[in-house]
Amino acid sequence: MPKTFVNPIEISVNQSITKADMDTPFLAVDLDKMESNISQVVAGIEKFNLQWRPHCKGHKSPDVARKLTAAGAIGSTCAKLAEAEALARGGVTDLLIANLIVGDKKLKRLAALCQIANPVVCIDHIDQAEPMSAAMVAAGVQVRVIIEINIGLNRVGCGAEQTRTLAQQLSELPGLKFSGIMGYEGHLLTIADLDEKKTKIEAALKILSDVATELAEINLPCQIVSCGGTGSYMLSRMQPNITELQAGGAIFMDQFYQQQCGVEHLEKALTVYATIVGRPTENRAIIDAGKKTMHVEYEMAVVVGRDDIQVESLSAEHGTLKLSGEACQLAIGTRLEFVPGYADMTCVLHDYFYAFRGDNLEAIWELEARGMLQ
Repeated sequence: MPKTFVNPIEISVNQSITKADMDTPFLAVDLDKMESNISQVVAGIEKFNLQWRPHCKGHKSPDVARKLTAAGAIGSTCAKLAEAEALARGGVTDLLIANLIVGDKKLKRLAALCQIANPVVCIDHIDQAEPMSAAMVAAGVQVRVIIEINIGLNRVGCGAEQTRTLAQQLSELPGLKFSGIMGYEGHLLTIADLDEKKTKIEAALKILSDVATELAEINLPCQIVSCGGTGSYMLSRMQPNITELQAGGAIFMDQFYQQQCGVEHLEKALTVYATIVGRPTENRAIIDAGKKTMHVEYEMAVVVGRDDIQVESLSAEHGTLKLSGEACQLAIGTRLEFVPGYADMTCVLHDYFYAFRGDNLEAIWELEARGMLQ
């Protein structure tokens, strides 16, 4: 059953809505900042003749995905099959599912998805591929497959030395179209020393580049060589044989990407608005937003424009602020704007993005794939 649209404010077509009209807490997007981020990413990737397939695991919204494709993205990267299904229903059809799809139910769904979209699926073992081949043949469809290679993250992915054999096997299985390779340098995002980070990313992605060259030599060219997160894309885009980058968090930015990944050139377009509901002491305030509103485990949230307010802790539905200087005069009812510690894990706590142009509400985007984990 589709979700019932529950809006925290009364909206009529003749009414102009501002941030002050919204009840708190709510998730806000600054459209000017978001569009600036998108333009910078597109230009920065196109400069190296690459394509952009931004990850949707954070925004989980067909509305956002369509905005990104309109701006130059070739499609979307999805974390789960269910995300891809939601985006396909929303009109985005070039979809990389950066995960392993296993089980009869999922394979039947994948075959159905191939009827309305053009997905790409990751494989790292022949035992995933053979049932997928049978399911696609039974449904009369073909699905693009790429091999995920472990380039150091040690999560999923086969070894580079196994790729040649697996690629040959995939190219011979009916219902599958071997289309390339991918790897993720996620273990290198937070290296503080830029020279060390650059050296290690080059080494990790050289694994992909060398495999792509080897496969081309045996007439198995890689149309897709995919990699690149927001914390690494400025370096990943420079590496040979890469064809596309997946950096998705760049559209919103957050404290984690700035403080731990060294991303400085993008603006923080995603914020949470909350209200001070308690003032138990002179230097302490309580807000109506906690861990169920914004994610702070990777990096603590910060208050926009206020050095005299520190987010001290979050519980389930409350936040505790430490006040100093002029902030000690803040009254109950004061509204504050927060940049979350990590946008991806903040977005999925909400049903809607409220997108503002300046102070005026311009759009409401539903996170239609929120909770779709299968």
